[in-house]
Amino acid sequence: MIGVFDSGFGGLTILRAFLKALPDIRYVYLGDNARTPYGNKSQGVIYEYTRQAVEYLFGLGCVLVILACNTASTKALRKIQQEWLPRRYPDRRVLGVVIPLAEAGAAVTRAGRVGVIGTRATIESGVFDQELHKIRPELMVFGKACPLLVPLVEEDWVRRPETSMILKKYLRSLKDKRVDTLIPGCTHYPFLQPQIERIMGKSCAVVNGPEVVARKLCDYLKRHPEIDGAIKRGGNNSYFTTDDPERFMAFGRQFLCDRISEVKAVVLG
Repeated sequence: MIGVFDSGFGGLTILRAFLKALPDIRYVYLGDNARTPYGNKSQGVIYEYTRQAVEYLFGLGCVLVILACNTASTKALRKIQQEWLPRRYPDRRVLGVVIPLAEAGAAVTRAGRVGVIGTRATIESGVFDQELHKIRPELMVFGKACPLLVPLVEEDWVRRPETSMILKKYLRSLKDKRVDTLIPGCTHYPFLQPQIERIMGKSCAVVNGPEVVARKLCDYLKRHPEIDGAIKRGGNNSYFTTDDPERFMAFGRQFLCDRISEVKAVVLG
């Protein structure tokens, strides 16, 4: 099985792309909705929350876990990969979403002016600046923290006029910087993709994060047959949340093409 972890609902955007690209694989989704958003928390807290989630997914039998959360990928992934996994689970893998998005943004931009939106933790970390400049040192990267967007998505305010107004305010500075490519650096943001594309206009390419991450997962499994061969296929996908299962199910059924028959509540830590 492949585990998909996010601080809340955002990872469902990644899971939907996985279901389309690799429908035969069995997935386990875990949303830490009770403790979202992660973007305003310290690095130590984000690491501990992420580690607890990964350990829970490993306990269910997942051999590969995708941190479908840019904040967790930014603040926790390296320590998990370099320190925790070798000691505890040397035969299992944890991957993030930041590098695939950076690679896509660097490939798309023509003018070399790349905007990045994300949680406060992601933007302040400078991780996208670092990864983009590793690929193309000449790029000009402009980050914008958007701390209100995750709570708005979690509250299902995606289509509210208030959300559109807040988006316009956040994106105005990036339009003023004349960015020609925008990286939505949070897996909650694809819920807002149509509004973001409309506000940024036709002169700006908005990276489709879920499609990018799904392609990278396909490539990874081809390059690592030992992981691919250990993943269970067939059977029903499983869904877990640290908050209200009924609320999760109602939201998930609106969004996923995969029908959710049950959501279980769990306690991490």
